[in-house]
Amino acid sequence: MTLKWGTPDDSATGVKALLCREYGEPDVLALEEIDSRSPGPGELRMRVRACGVNFPDILMIRGQYQIKPDFPFAPGCEVAGEVLEIGSDVSGFTAGDRIVGVPGFGGMQEEIVVRAERCLPIPKSMDFDVAAVFSLTYGTSYHALVDRARLRCGETVLVLGAAGGVGSAAVDIAQQLGARVIAAGGSDQKLAQLAKFYGVEETLNYSLEGSELRNRVKSMTQGRGADVIFDPIGGDAFQQVLRCVNWNGRILVIGFAADSEHLPKAPTNLLLLKGSALIGVFWGRFTEEEPERSYDNFKQLFSWYEAGELEPHISHRFPLERGGAALTALIDREVVGKCVVLL
Repeated sequence: MTLKWGTPDDSATGVKALLCREYGEPDVLALEEIDSRSPGPGELRMRVRACGVNFPDILMIRGQYQIKPDFPFAPGCEVAGEVLEIGSDVSGFTAGDRIVGVPGFGGMQEEIVVRAERCLPIPKSMDFDVAAVFSLTYGTSYHALVDRARLRCGETVLVLGAAGGVGSAAVDIAQQLGARVIAAGGSDQKLAQLAKFYGVEETLNYSLEGSELRNRVKSMTQGRGADVIFDPIGGDAFQQVLRCVNWNGRILVIGFAADSEHLPKAPTNLLLLKGSALIGVFWGRFTEEEPERSYDNFKQLFSWYEAGELEPHISHRFPLERGGAALTALIDREVVGKCVVLL
């Protein structure tokens, strides 16, 4: 898929942008200036104050993502800032409104034009850096745990990749829902930071457990297994969790961070024996197919945040000119929770 929306003008001046002009690693990004563009029908122009950093940004500059913008483009799929101008056919927003937007790409630039339907007002108590890392991870995790798994108070949820962005959001939301959380990751140090921040009492390092992961989970759950398994990792860990799910358990397929080229397969007899369900979670498609329900989800999430019941964790903050370093920190697995670029 080739997208032309938001493509910068090479002759432009005025708005700073971190541009990708060829596929490669983060060092291909360069700070340049582009023109400010007026919004068209159904669009709004926003001043970007913060841009969340996500794994798809890395895949996009490498040319490995399903969305391939025309060169040059700025990475950054979620942003927060203020409305500068609204186009025709836009209602519900006025200049000066504080909003979060999910443009898909183009976030690492001082101004961006976004479809209004991809934007939401943010609570007054929410700072721009928090808003910029909230939509993808908390939107995905809430949809997964509530809409898809129907997680109930008192159930046990095993979160793989718990120290990552979507995993830490799942930990935060699951605890708010009254579930028992087992946080699993590949680094003792990062799990310790996560446990301290969120008060998680049970953690597992699956890089050390290996094939014993399923036995450790069973031991921690008195042989029953986890009621819900939240898996953005895939790979070998997926094969293990298929074997440590409780009767009537739900296994949530969020992504394949371990290996996106060799996707894991599930022996259907394991699902049959446990009466378990393997459930796909595609938050982006959900927001398009059920926008009103997605909006209601964010109303609940923002309400929890305003009440002090959710706390997104940001371990790294970078200025725009060091946006490449922000992506490198994600590649090098230095980030616990989320990383953000400030503009």
